[in-house]
Amino acid sequence: MTSPDSALDAQDLENLWMPFTSNRAFKTKPKLLTAAKGIFYTSHDGREILDGTAGLWCVNAGHGREEITQAIAHQAAQMDFAHSFNMGHPLAFQFAERLARITPYDLKRIFLTNSGSESVDTALKIALAYQRVRGQGTKTRLIGRERAYHGVGFGGISVGGIVKNRMWFGPGLPGVDHIRHTHLPEQNRFAKGQPEHGADLADDLERLVQLHDASNIAAVIVEPVMGSTGVLVPPKGYLQRLRALCDKYDILLIFDEVITGFGRLGAGFGADFFGVRPDIICLAKGLTNACVPAGAVAVSNRIYDTFMQMSETPIELFHGYTYSGHPLACAAGIATLDIYENEDLFARAAGIADYWQEAMHSLSDARHVVDIRNIGLIGGIELEPRPGAATARASEVFDRCYDKGVMIRVTGDIIALSPPLIIEKAHIDRIVTTLREALDETA
Repeated sequence: MTSPDSALDAQDLENLWMPFTSNRAFKTKPKLLTAAKGIFYTSHDGREILDGTAGLWCVNAGHGREEITQAIAHQAAQMDFAHSFNMGHPLAFQFAERLARITPYDLKRIFLTNSGSESVDTALKIALAYQRVRGQGTKTRLIGRERAYHGVGFGGISVGGIVKNRMWFGPGLPGVDHIRHTHLPEQNRFAKGQPEHGADLADDLERLVQLHDASNIAAVIVEPVMGSTGVLVPPKGYLQRLRALCDKYDILLIFDEVITGFGRLGAGFGADFFGVRPDIICLAKGLTNACVPAGAVAVSNRIYDTFMQMSETPIELFHGYTYSGHPLACAAGIATLDIYENEDLFARAAGIADYWQEAMHSLSDARHVVDIRNIGLIGGIELEPRPGAATARASEVFDRCYDKGVMIRVTGDIIALSPPLIIEKAHIDRIVTTLREALDETA
């Protein structure tokens, strides 16, 4: 293999163990991408592929942004790496300051990570350490939610609610419980935006308080919108009710905004969109437009100040990563935030969200469709499973759409869509037309 875009033969495919992939199936019929620009990929056979998923929910500003490429190249030439352990470099501080300008409420203290999974584990550790440093050391229990996805670290899969993680990797961390998910298909089927029914499901936290006592519960972590598990939109009033319960019982509320951050809902963050103040926010994906792996945790001033004022150890938070605040990631992040601001992309997403909603729901009469969910620039189309072959129907639709030049994502028998924020109405129309054709052709 002589170059990244050269053709691959069967031998070239052997060594890479691909993540979240049927390796045997993929290597029988590979789907390879060799270039990307704007809202399109180019496949290895030279076809244009419309990116209906912003990569993996992450290329919010579209592909091939020269501003980001130039910032990365400039920084690589100036200084390729500097660590952040008792040292620093200016760009990391500048990046944190730029990010803090747009993080909501008082969440202005930024801890830099390298991925969403690392951001989740960092947030959980900060929550536990915060309770200890303020003299509430019995508060060690973490509460997640059924069907939640919080990355692939052991902390994330423990508070997450993906059944296969337990099937493959065991029980995870001790001292973790889960509240119910909010999916009520019989009551909320084909809801546009936030469904009407289910705010009372937040009261499931009361059950766990009665079981464990609030003096033992450190934090609750939820995704404002559950993305990877099939686009589960919070019912009206649900997040507000959860916030009130956390206040009542002195429990931290963590928002995992790895997907919902940076304009995905037509606002800076889910906390802005829903008008709910978390204590900690987990970020990644759109943070650098996916050009360099990066994540962040935004923490309230109150939590940070508690560490600074009450910690009795020289190192207030005994945690970090070799690549925290990597110079190339910081350069990419600053350039990305500039694009979001200069092009007003969050407002742009909000402006096209209604068109997206109606386009998604125009598929309500399409073959095999049993539910459609949407919010912001997210869409979830649930299919009736093929008898005796769960996930097979959605996988077939995925293959057909790719062959027709549109990239979608499937999770179980649910099609998940999350295009770049630069999407035009004509692109939305093409996605919908292609999906309808693929559904019509699928057995």
